[in-house]
Amino acid sequence: MTNGLDLALPAGRTWRERAVDAGLFCAAVFLGMVVLGVVKEQGDLPGWAAELDPLLGLVACCALWWRRDFPLAVALIGLPAVALATSALPAGAVIVTNLALRLRWRQALLMLGAYVVCMVPSGPLLSGATDDLWFDAAFSLAYLLAAFASGNALRSRRLLFERLRVDAERARTEHERRLADARRGERQAIAREMHDVLAHRVSLLSVHAGALAYRTRQAEAGAGPALSSAEVAESAEVIRGNAHQAVEELQEVLHLLRAESGGEPVSLLPRIADIDGLVADARATGQPVDFRTELAADAVRDLRGQMHRTVYRVAQEGLTNARKHAPGTPVSVRLAGSPGGGLTVEVRNGLPAAPRADGAVPGTGAGLTGLAERVRLDGGTLDHAAADGTFTLRARLPWPAR
Repeated sequence: MTNGLDLALPAGRTWRERAVDAGLFCAAVFLGMVVLGVVKEQGDLPGWAAELDPLLGLVACCALWWRRDFPLAVALIGLPAVALATSALPAGAVIVTNLALRLRWRQALLMLGAYVVCMVPSGPLLSGATDDLWFDAAFSLAYLLAAFASGNALRSRRLLFERLRVDAERARTEHERRLADARRGERQAIAREMHDVLAHRVSLLSVHAGALAYRTRQAEAGAGPALSSAEVAESAEVIRGNAHQAVEELQEVLHLLRAESGGEPVSLLPRIADIDGLVADARATGQPVDFRTELAADAVRDLRGQMHRTVYRVAQEGLTNARKHAPGTPVSVRLAGSPGGGLTVEVRNGLPAAPRADGAVPGTGAGLTGLAERVRLDGGTLDHAAADGTFTLRARLPWPAR
């Protein structure tokens, strides 16, 4: 039993509960009549008890209909009936079982004690003899304890089912929470990859389109030569190529993130060796980039695919930010490190002399935040600072020894 737990059901009954109540009532009446008939045949009851017995037994049987809603009142009503009427013994077993099932443990123990006190002297009172006192006492105790133990067992069973139901509900809630966290993580990963891919390509498109618009305005103002058809075609081809490449890279990112196999297709992952192409694209827009790497090619091949992608994204974000916020300033990209000593990616660019009034490439401001999260997931650190006219973006990643 559990302290303070009341298992009484509400007044509204289900059809199953009504069927159980009707079955118990009929069984108690039938068995009570059988017991009363046997006792009368033996002639053990005095006249007053034989006349009172059926009435008390009927009262105890009728009280069973309210045992769910009023377990304490039913136990009190059944106390004199069980003590004085042999026909109430079957109904009394149900009543004692019910008080163990539905009453709080202090009330249940007190009522059990009251039943023991009332039933022990009932045998000599009804029969008028004391020869079988010990037998009657043993029978009364066994009868009450068996019924009380049955009720306690039912209570424990119900508590177990309730606990299992609560645990199942908690497990379902926890599963839904983990599923929501996983979905949120997937959305964040997709958003981070899309930002890294699109921000780089869109910044390239913006630079080419801005240069084309600038040359056109200069020509219209008479401050410069007009663009030739070959230059217009070349610029349009560069813009079209970068747009197509942005779409292809986005498709690769989505294919990579939606893969169900758990493994990442290496052919779709950007690798450290692909930084050369990243630098070439930046130089093609007129961005002065100095790229140096101190990484051994053989050691780099043993790095995890995720590490390759992180290094690539750091370099990509650094070049994109320099192109957006400090166009035309020199940029240096340096890779250094060795197995066991860690890997460092550093991107430096000069700060603009004044904020750009027009033509600035808009940004979400989430690039460095997403990049810091990516580096942190790989066990590294990311820091960035502006000092002495230079903006420095530096990522330090662990590189285990072989």
